[in-house]
Amino acid sequence: MDLLQGWGEEIARGTLLTMQVAVLSLLVGLCWGMLGALAQMSPNRAVAAFGRGFSLVMRGTPELLVILIVYFGGTVALTKAVNLVVADFGFVEVPPLQAGVFALSLVFGGYAAEVLRGAWQSVPMGLIEAGQSLGLGPLVLFFKIRLPLLMRFALPGLGNNWISLIKDTSLISVVGLHELMGLSQMATSVTRQPFTFYMTAALIYLALTLTNTRLIAWMEGRLLRGERRSAA
Repeated sequence: MDLLQGWGEEIARGTLLTMQVAVLSLLVGLCWGMLGALAQMSPNRAVAAFGRGFSLVMRGTPELLVILIVYFGGTVALTKAVNLVVADFGFVEVPPLQAGVFALSLVFGGYAAEVLRGAWQSVPMGLIEAGQSLGLGPLVLFFKIRLPLLMRFALPGLGNNWISLIKDTSLISVVGLHELMGLSQMATSVTRQPFTFYMTAALIYLALTLTNTRLIAWMEGRLLRGERRSAA
């Protein structure tokens, strides 16, 4: 008996799209986060204030509102811009996938900026000075000393944000993207079985978060293996 009444393949495709959105948002969000962290640590007061403001706004605004503002605001702005170039071009809609990825990346970047800033400042200056005394250049210092320690300090916080990001992808269904949550809602409206499909979606989200939690724990163990050997 097919419990999903033929919707199994659609739900599987929606799950893949959910992870695609999450991964793309993570990659773009890490760029926003690093830029925000560097801005906050800038000696220029205006740049530092902008970095703090970006993080504050993104962390203080509900994710759903950010998605709606990016989608509908972006559509209005894009329509006006195109019609300025091509008269009477008409309505131009921002694709839901791109709008959702951009919005979620901004939110992730706001949280990641704080995590990365704290991790950057946690790297002992003594190690950096020791590398400089050995004649290491800025790039070698970054990739050989600062980056490994930065990853070690930042991973727990970024891991928590990543788990939240996976769950936040469900919010993009409000702008018409047919990911896991969107397809679950569609299947519910057709079959009139909300418990079956919403419970299926819940179990899939749970499986995704548990799998990624184990992956993050493994990565933390890999990054800490040197410390454990030293302690032994």
